[in-house]
Amino acid sequence: MSEEAHRGHCLCGAVRFEVSGTMPEASACHCSICRRTTGHYEAGVDVGRDQLTISGEEAVRWYRSSPEVRRGFCATCGSPLFFDRDGADWIGINLGAFDTPTGTRLAQHIFVGDKGDYYEIADGLPQYRTVPGAD
Repeated sequence: MSEEAHRGHCLCGAVRFEVSGTMPEASACHCSICRRTTGHYEAGVDVGRDQLTISGEEAVRWYRSSPEVRRGFCATCGSPLFFDRDGADWIGINLGAFDTPTGTRLAQHIFVGDKGDYYEIADGLPQYRTVPGAD
């Protein structure tokens, strides 16, 4: 791993991971699938697959939430951890699973057209009805 490494794990510790290199900016996804998966909205970062090392990968279970997307969670404690798109060279990681400090900040909100009606987004960050460039 590189000199700069960011570590995290699921609630029970069966799955641990390490991301090498600088953390990218994060985004908050408000789509109905992320809300159902996390219980609110999902805050995460997309990192290159070559930056990620997973320990306890045998405890990761994948759920295909759409034809091209799957979500990885710990089979023991149920912690949502990963977001993965077929053919992509990146993998998304839920920020709540990282040990702090992460060195990143939210940069945008996506799929706000699908957000829950029980909260407001008031942090002043850019908001996209779907994803940047599609609005």
